[in-house]
Amino acid sequence: MKKLFLIIGFLTLSTGIATAQEISENAIGIRFGDNDGLGGELSYQRKLSSANRLEANLGIRSNNSSSSFKATGLYEWVWPIQNGFNWYAGAGGGLGNWKNKVTDESSTSIFAAGVIGIEYSFDIPLMIALDYRPEFGFSGAYDGLNSDFGLAVRFQF
Repeated sequence: MKKLFLIIGFLTLSTGIATAQEISENAIGIRFGDNDGLGGELSYQRKLSSANRLEANLGIRSNNSSSSFKATGLYEWVWPIQNGFNWYAGAGGGLGNWKNKVTDESSTSIFAAGVIGIEYSFDIPLMIALDYRPEFGFSGAYDGLNSDFGLAVRFQF
């Protein structure tokens, strides 16, 4: 009898997940982050399947001692939570250029990136997301581990 209840519960849960809100075909917006200075990124997401998408970000950052430009690409898996909430995780990489404002030196770096976050889709075509993106640079001024926390607002279409 317990096995029957477990099977019924599993099937009910599976059906609920399968019919949960789908991710949008496209989303475009702005992601604000704090990796080495407050900055913004133009952010675009493209749905690949019911549970996967690509995200591309192009951004600038600045603080008192440096300014930077970076492009990031991520492959993401998306899981529904409930009532418009999803959580997601993914991996990718990018390319960036950092300029030291004091010495006027600049360097170009490549980096690997991961992401984990939560998002909420409103009844209107608007989504907000909060995420953490650890980035590991391989060269230049962006060498080593860097943490990037971000808040994004995107229009879905």
